[in-house]
Amino acid sequence: SKREIKMRKLDSTKVRPLKSEQLLRIEDHDFALRPGFGGSPIPVGIDVQVESIDSISEVDMDFTMTLYLRHYWKDERLSFRSNKNKSMTFDGRLIKKIWVPDVFFVHSKRSFIHDTTVENIMLRVYPDGNVLFSLRITVSAMCFMDFSRFPLDTQNCSLELESYAYNEDDLMLYWKHGNKSLTTDEQISLSQFFIEEFSASSGLAFYSSTGWYNRLFINFALRRHIFFFVLQSYFPAMLMVMLSWVSFWIDRRAVPARVSLGITTVLTMSTIMTGVSASMPQVSYIKAVDVYLWISFLFVFLSVIEYAAVNYLTTIEERKQLKKKGKASGMYSIDAVQAMAFDGCFHDTDVDMDLTPLSDRSEENETQERAASVSNVDTPRIKRKRSLKGNVGRIILQHNHVIDTYSRIIFPSVYIVFNFFYWGLYI
Repeated sequence: SKREIKMRKLDSTKVRPLKSEQLLRIEDHDFALRPGFGGSPIPVGIDVQVESIDSISEVDMDFTMTLYLRHYWKDERLSFRSNKNKSMTFDGRLIKKIWVPDVFFVHSKRSFIHDTTVENIMLRVYPDGNVLFSLRITVSAMCFMDFSRFPLDTQNCSLELESYAYNEDDLMLYWKHGNKSLTTDEQISLSQFFIEEFSASSGLAFYSSTGWYNRLFINFALRRHIFFFVLQSYFPAMLMVMLSWVSFWIDRRAVPARVSLGITTVLTMSTIMTGVSASMPQVSYIKAVDVYLWISFLFVFLSVIEYAAVNYLTTIEERKQLKKKGKASGMYSIDAVQAMAFDGCFHDTDVDMDLTPLSDRSEENETQERAASVSNVDTPRIKRKRSLKGNVGRIILQHNHVIDTYSRIIFPSVYIVFNFFYWGLYI
């Protein structure tokens, strides 16, 4: 009646529906149910435009991407009459009143819809009930990285999309335009990576409690730029190894110079290795950069050991020379060069070290006793071995300076061979 209509108009507790909602007849339907509920699964097409890849984190093993996510489906409940067959476009306020696909990002850590200056949401409805739903999203998702070839590695990451509530019996998720459904901005670039390819794929995911779900994949391959690590890790390591070789050209009696050079290069290599490890996740396997740095560290360490051997042999040789002089003069006298082998310092004046004279008779007695014991125990074969070892040892002692000469050739040659093998294996 007219009175009831008048009372309804005066009732201020009811909110009048918007004109667009009246046109779409939103109040006439229950949008808590999916379109075609109880029938075949509703197809929902997806296409993605990647705006940027903001960051790649090796420590956290994740990546951050900003993209436009668009959904396509048909809901006949939203069809309307239009003389000009034009679509209607809405913002995010209508989303809460109609049914939309509940697509989420698998393995996502953080994600948000941009809301400056308003929520970046667009809904477009066509007269026949076809719907376009677009979002601008930034998402951080996991990327399972393998660092066994770091920093000469290529990482394959993927962003996975899936419906949370509707399995394949209710919702069929697919790429709207096949392989062309994934587009990227031509200006996408990263500081440490080169993007080799973007590709779209699809598959199924099974959950024991809820069943099978359609899953879409955004795959991209990232190849790391090597130049940064050459400047920060490889080149300094090469310089430290070559710097350790300088000690081979320093006089073997210059103990302070050679020892300080060896310790400096060892400590510098340790600093380089610590700096590389600090910026990487604590993985339980060896990385390619670890192989290079540890081999370089081994070369530096061996150069220090090489001088320790040379210094030790020099000291033994000097002592033998002193014994020979002591037999003739009855007293050991050490000049400045010989004293250097003992205390590591040069002397301006001759240093005389009074040692107890060795008696020729006592030496002859010891020699006779030693010869007697050897004759009683050693066989001829053992005698030959001992004599061979004694000759080799005597040659090494008399020519200990040759070790430095050989080291000048062997160390660089082996290091060059290692570099050829290393770069040929990993590149």
